[in-house]
Amino acid sequence: MPRAPIIIALILLATSTQLKAQGKGIRLWNLTTATMSNFQLSPAGKDSWGPNQTLNDRDKEVDHDERLRITGIEPGRYDAKVGYRDSRQCVVRDIDIKADAVFSVADKDLKDCSK
Repeated sequence: MPRAPIIIALILLATSTQLKAQGKGIRLWNLTTATMSNFQLSPAGKDSWGPNQTLNDRDKEVDHDERLRITGIEPGRYDAKVGYRDSRQCVVRDIDIKADAVFSVADKDLKDCSK
């Protein structure tokens, strides 16, 4: 009896299990009324801003009601620097980011906005 189908089935099962274990990752849901052109994270209270996460998106911006995969961070508490096309920048303080979860930013969360 050929063993190839059994080996292929085992490989597919292992790959499927690994993908499920990885989950969907951390994602931002833009609930602000404008398109974000910049989104940077810093550990809460540190003002040590990481890379622009909007560059992870195909068009390099995050439209209203769009979700964006966030990379290069661990779950924890973060501040965010949010930038818009009109040069407005705002800060969102103390976001609780969990593994394989979606967190949102809405207009009511935006503080310390400037142009």
